[in-house]
Amino acid sequence: MAVPTIKLNDGREIPQLGFGVFQIEPGHTAEKVQAALDVGYRHIDTAQMYGNEEGVGKAIAGSGIPRDELWITTKLDNDGHGRDRAVQRLDESLDRLGLDHVDLYLIHWPRPHDDRYVETWQGFEDARESGRARSIGVSNFQIPHLERLAQETSTRPAVNQIEFHPHLVQRELREYHKDHDIATEAWSPIGQGKGLLDAPVLTELADKYGRSAAQVVLRWHIQLGNVVFPKSNNPDRIRENFEIFDFSLSEDDIGAIEKLHTGRRVGPDPDTFG
Repeated sequence: MAVPTIKLNDGREIPQLGFGVFQIEPGHTAEKVQAALDVGYRHIDTAQMYGNEEGVGKAIAGSGIPRDELWITTKLDNDGHGRDRAVQRLDESLDRLGLDHVDLYLIHWPRPHDDRYVETWQGFEDARESGRARSIGVSNFQIPHLERLAQETSTRPAVNQIEFHPHLVQRELREYHKDHDIATEAWSPIGQGKGLLDAPVLTELADKYGRSAAQVVLRWHIQLGNVVFPKSNNPDRIRENFEIFDFSLSEDDIGAIEKLHTGRRVGPDPDTFG
């Protein structure tokens, strides 16, 4: 089944569903990514911080899938901030991935206490200009961080990858993204399963649609217009997470899921992390 795409502000189209490799052991990454590619995933989301880019590259090389059919994202580690350093670290990622470019390169965390994300973003603009990163974006940026980029540089991020799940629906940040043509990518889309999937509204909707609670939440993301990339080590779940395009949630059910918002994060606070 074809995965829908979202058009970015640079004109490129990103597959709305991908496979994430956060916390997948480096020694098992190639196997898990290959399983995802076999199911039909063509969008893989990794990061320098994860330590498993080589495994992603091994799976890509062994897959036989043409490069132009794949969307590969990686992210700058926290020790790579700075204009020149950001480009150098991308070159190191490309070596590990066995690629001559990534489709999307993200600043992983803004690290506002270091106050270097603007000059780092200038390095990202250099990487895009050289073709080594076809699209560039950010991750975990708050509105003030995005505002500074808008004021002090000439390129808007194509995406902002943020923690986003029914317990943290990020209404204000999503509205900012919409107003400034920045795509929203959701990490931890099912809240790492920490109690979220047992919520009565989700178990009831799972019964209603004949799906798992995780599929219901992933479908919710898709209908909200998010880019989403669930991670799993389980081959059956990797396939299950892909099978979300043959049903639709009603508007009332989408609203009911959003009411699960508590503001609780499962990950760090972007204003202090790093």
